[in-house]
Amino acid sequence: MNRLESKIRDIPNFPKEGIIFKDITPLVKDPAALKLAVHQLIQPFLGCDINVIAGMEARGFIFGSLVAWEMGLPFVPLRKPGKLPYDVQSVSYDLEYGSATLEAHIDAFEQGDKVLLIDDLLATGGTAKASCELVEKLGATVEALAFVVELDFLNGREKLVGYDVHSLLHF
Repeated sequence: MNRLESKIRDIPNFPKEGIIFKDITPLVKDPAALKLAVHQLIQPFLGCDINVIAGMEARGFIFGSLVAWEMGLPFVPLRKPGKLPYDVQSVSYDLEYGSATLEAHIDAFEQGDKVLLIDDLLATGGTAKASCELVEKLGATVEALAFVVELDFLNGREKLVGYDVHSLLHF
């Protein structure tokens, strides 16, 4: 088991029966592990033509803002409905156990921005695909997506065909 994997805790039957939730809070509690995760998320994209980092609510904010800070780039939060105070664009999508919507300010991106999307987990791919759609709806290009954890058995990567996808841990 590698150092990051040992910081991911399994929570059975959360948020509902039959789901094994991958809890990243032990990882973010450990400064050395968090720093390692951020550096590993960044590594494949050093020297790439990325000029904006975006993260999905809520845990994508943790990793996305740290990646943005480390790379010296702006961070754009992709939020749940009703959280942003300005005019928004939105995309709705299905989750592995429900449905949701993401929003971003209409001026969150400039035409032609090249975006790296960051989240803690790739499961069925619904949130990631909706995030790509939202970024593209606002005139930017998704250059790549990076995740701390990927649940390979849920085949979320299949919804992201055509995108560069990088995951640190595979379960």
